[in-house]
Amino acid sequence: QVQLVESGGGVVQPGGSLRLSCAASGIRFSAYHMGWYRQAPGKQRELVAVATNSGSTNYADSVKGRFTISRDNAKSTVYLQMNSLKPEDTAVYYCNADYVFGRSDYWGQGTQVTVSL
Repeated sequence: QVQLVESGGGVVQPGGSLRLSCAASGIRFSAYHMGWYRQAPGKQRELVAVATNSGSTNYADSVKGRFTISRDNAKSTVYLQMNSLKPEDTAVYYCNADYVFGRSDYWGQGTQVTVSL
C-alpha cells in the first residue's frame, strides 16, 4: 500500500519559516519525481516545486529564492524548506510522487500552512 505522509505545516507570521516533510512508503522512491503542490481556498492546485529522480529541481516563479526542495532517497522523504513566507503562501500543501517510467502518481493527504499576523 502506497502512503505519502506530510508533516510540518502550521501557523507562522509573515517572514517566518517552515519545513515540510513527506515520508513515502510502498514505492521505490528513487523511481519517482517528487513534488510539492498547494491549493488555496477558491483556487486551483498549483505546482510549487519538484525534485526529479535524478536530483534536479524546478520551482514556481512565485517561490523561487524563498523555497528549497530536497529529497533523501535513503529515507524515502522529500522536504520543502519555506523561508520568507508571505500571506499568499497560505494553502494546503500536498506531496506528489510521479512515476518516472509510467503514468502512476500518488498524493498525500495535505498539510495546512497559514501565514498570518
